[in-house]
Amino acid sequence: MAAKLIKGAEVAREIRAELKEEVELIRSKCGVVPGLVTILVGEDPASQSYVRGKQKTAHELGFHSVQDSQPADLSEEKLLALIDRYNKDPQIHGILVQLPLPRHISENRILLAIDPRKDVDAFHPVNVGKLVIGDPDYLPCTPAGIQELMVRSGIQVEGAEVVVVGRSNIVGKPISIMLMQKGRGANATVTVCHTRTRDVKSHCRRADILIVAAGVTEYVKGDWLKEGAVVVDVGVNEVGMTPEGKRILKGDVAFDEAVQVAGAITPVPGGVGPMTITMLMKNTVRACKLQGNIED
Repeated sequence: MAAKLIKGAEVAREIRAELKEEVELIRSKCGVVPGLVTILVGEDPASQSYVRGKQKTAHELGFHSVQDSQPADLSEEKLLALIDRYNKDPQIHGILVQLPLPRHISENRILLAIDPRKDVDAFHPVNVGKLVIGDPDYLPCTPAGIQELMVRSGIQVEGAEVVVVGRSNIVGKPISIMLMQKGRGANATVTVCHTRTRDVKSHCRRADILIVAAGVTEYVKGDWLKEGAVVVDVGVNEVGMTPEGKRILKGDVAFDEAVQVAGAITPVPGGVGPMTITMLMKNTVRACKLQGNIED
């Protein structure tokens, strides 16, 4: 029997409807709306697409939304000055600098320049540290999307054997920390696999929940899975184009094989992807409330 599909697009719509109501409540009671600026340096097509998606969602939710596009030759000093201006702007509650940046700009220096209170990507070391000790202001967007997707899909995380394939700062490390914490959608036993792990397959076969963020097309095969496991595929790999010019995307899991073994699985596209932008919007709403001392 084929696995149940965990459809992130449906869950994302549900959360966005809740956020839209919250934004309207904040506006009517406090006279403010969440403000988000997305800063794009250069004209990378993928980055332009991601930023458009973020701006479109922000507008739909009623945010004060600013798109600040800058040329690829913008100096690091001018970008730092721009961030400083938005750090001081009371109408802006969240600042997102779209990565990757041109090579002449230090990503680390730029991320450190963002006020941690406005760091709605949750990449600043202050926010990473607060996550580790279990007292986060904001959760990193993709891991938060994974956790929320499992909670709202009725997946039992507490006590589960979770295996995470990948140790990036964006997905692997934070999701492993989040799932081992005490709290809603957590309390799991977590193993992290990476490029130096011996026999990744054997670890995967132990997993009640397998989260794959390896960045390798169809890395995990169907016979790597425990019967009935929950599989969360974070990978988005372009493998070609349709005759109509649309991108063909595959995940880090061999879906056609895995769907015959797993109990539940996220598709690519339509699984984790829609949740990431949604959780960015949730962080921006939270930033607005924290900066305005607005109670839940």
